[in-house]
Amino acid sequence: MTNIKLNADQLAAFGSEIDAIKQGALKQRGQRDATYIKQIVWIQRALAIGSRISIYAALPFLPSLGLSVASWPLFWILICAGSIGLGIAKILDNMEIGHNIIHGQYDWMGDPRFHSQHYDWDTNCPSEQWAHSHNYEHHTFTNVLGKDRDIGYGILRMDPAQKWHPAYLANPIYATLLMLFFDTGVALHDVEMDSLRSGKRTFRETWPKLKQSLGKTARIFSKDFILFPALAGPLFPIVMAANAVANLIRNIWSFTIIFCGHFPAEVHTFPAHVCENETQGHWYYRQLLGSANIEGGKLFHIMSGNLSHQIEHHLFPDVPAHRYAELSVQVRKVCEKYDIPYNTGPLWSQYASVWAKIFKFALPTSNTSTAITA
Repeated sequence: MTNIKLNADQLAAFGSEIDAIKQGALKQRGQRDATYIKQIVWIQRALAIGSRISIYAALPFLPSLGLSVASWPLFWILICAGSIGLGIAKILDNMEIGHNIIHGQYDWMGDPRFHSQHYDWDTNCPSEQWAHSHNYEHHTFTNVLGKDRDIGYGILRMDPAQKWHPAYLANPIYATLLMLFFDTGVALHDVEMDSLRSGKRTFRETWPKLKQSLGKTARIFSKDFILFPALAGPLFPIVMAANAVANLIRNIWSFTIIFCGHFPAEVHTFPAHVCENETQGHWYYRQLLGSANIEGGKLFHIMSGNLSHQIEHHLFPDVPAHRYAELSVQVRKVCEKYDIPYNTGPLWSQYASVWAKIFKFALPTSNTSTAITA
């Protein structure tokens, strides 16, 4: 990686300019933002209801009921439309709604429905656990080795400074499983099962969060795999399979967007000591170098929860995310001024570089870190 450094005066000036962008965005919050989040919530709920209706509407056309071959296409059209639509609804709930509300991006509205302390999203991870592992740990110590547990999620080797072990030969397998069951992986993230395995924490210390996480997971699974399928009576397996496909769509997409924002080539990591007496300017600098954006259109950004602008999200986590596209123009100008690289690229190239890194660090590479100290 390129060794990029700014001196103290440059960091202070850089930080002031980035902070001015943030403060400007916060001052502009208002009806536009409230209208946006309310519309997205309405769309998400309508899509979820419509998709479930589509799934149930397909059941009378099930070929096994002895209907003519002509009814089969309609059955599969309704099932596929319902499963895909429900998957998209789950993506919107998790990424553009839940993730951003729990970040406190809409606390200023004073509406309990959109407040970080009251909102509970439709996924396995309890909101308060996410707020700790993500909002606090990850956003405070972004890409700081030994402090940001998102580097590897406790199971992957994503940096050469992580000591190699033969178990990491299965890095690609672990990554694939995490992708397919991403909701479960996130639900266990703040539980710190890796600390339990290593002996850093006892089961007694781990159990309270594990119990809470298992309870939330049981409620979500009961809804998707027992309650809604039970409404279909003897066709229970069809609805359960459709719900499983919807969850799979959500998991694969979430994994893809999140990993493309954190682990592509040229995303920097940092040694733990950089956090000592860290200035605001250096914090902004570290957030920028530890992130990557994904290029796309407006619909793509909405479907990513605007985490396709991961750089702006790391810089401004409490600014309504739908503003990141316009803020990115200002951020890029500041980066050009200080000759700081702005890591962005199309989804396919960012995703390819992520998997290249997953395979690379499965092997016993040098323990020399790619971290920079700037």
